Amino acid sequence: MVWNSGYKLASSVSNSGGLGLIGAGSMRPELLREHIRKCQKSTKNPFGVNVPLLYPEMEKIIAVIVEEGVKIVFTSAGNPKTWTSFLKNKGIIVVHVVSSVKFALKAQEAGVDAIVAEGFEAGGHNGREETTTFTLIPMVKEYISIPLIAAGGIATGSGMLAAMILGADGVQIGSRFVASEESSAHIKFKKQVLSAKDGDTFLTLKELAPVRLIRNKFFQEVQELYSENPTKGDLEVLLGKGRVRKGMFEGDLEKGELEIGQIAGLIYKIKPAAEIVQEIIFEYNSIKKSLYIRKHY
Repeated sequence: MVWNSGYKLASSVSNSGGLGLIGAGSMRPELLREHIRKCQKSTKNPFGVNVPLLYPEMEKIIAVIVEEGVKIVFTSAGNPKTWTSFLKNKGIIVVHVVSSVKFALKAQEAGVDAIVAEGFEAGGHNGREETTTFTLIPMVKEYISIPLIAAGGIATGSGMLAAMILGADGVQIGSRFVASEESSAHIKFKKQVLSAKDGDTFLTLKELAPVRLIRNKFFQEVQELYSENPTKGDLEVLLGKGRVRKGMFEGDLEKGELEIGQIAGLIYKIKPAAEIVQEIIFEYNSIKKSLYIRKHY
């Protein structure tokens, strides 16, 4: 959700009954501080900050989070042992994103309060294991004793209910909110998401950091380079810097990285975040009720 989830989206989700998350991956420390303060003014409800641990200036990012009184942090793309104890000692709830049972156990051992188990359907940076969400959730559930949140390929109430039946205590949804009015993504990228169909996204660049992208000119350049058996350095040169900003924030649909999950094939309209939350919860409750009625009658 880098370049997608600033204070406007996070506060709107929190005001609608969800837990909004500010995506710190695309923010320098002082910009993150600004978004946290604006989010605090925009909602009285809890919200959190998602921190990809592979990004630079991590000490400054963490300092801002502590100084501004953020109560919930989701960490990802790194070792949970690095910051979990420090954050928890500051009274902050820590949730860590994993892609396998192995890393779920390591996160639990590190002392996190909950785990997000994310299947490879998810958009953006991803695990190398290519385990699907609905396979991963029951596997992780079997081994951990802390709350489990499902992520990857979930954008509807029915998907949420399915994840809960498989053992999740909640769900984390990203891609659906890219196509929200409050998302900071460029309108060209939002419309590209609406036009995406099954098979239009692909997991690539595993040698650097696995990422799921919409097929475009840049993606084709990556595939052509792979045909030449490139080194990690070759891939880094092609990727360069600012690809994600160029694609998702600036709307360059040819040269930019266009990160979105496979669930994009079920996203058809840009809507307010509140309406998206309401639709998901309504569908979840309706299907759950209908299953109860079928079971008992």
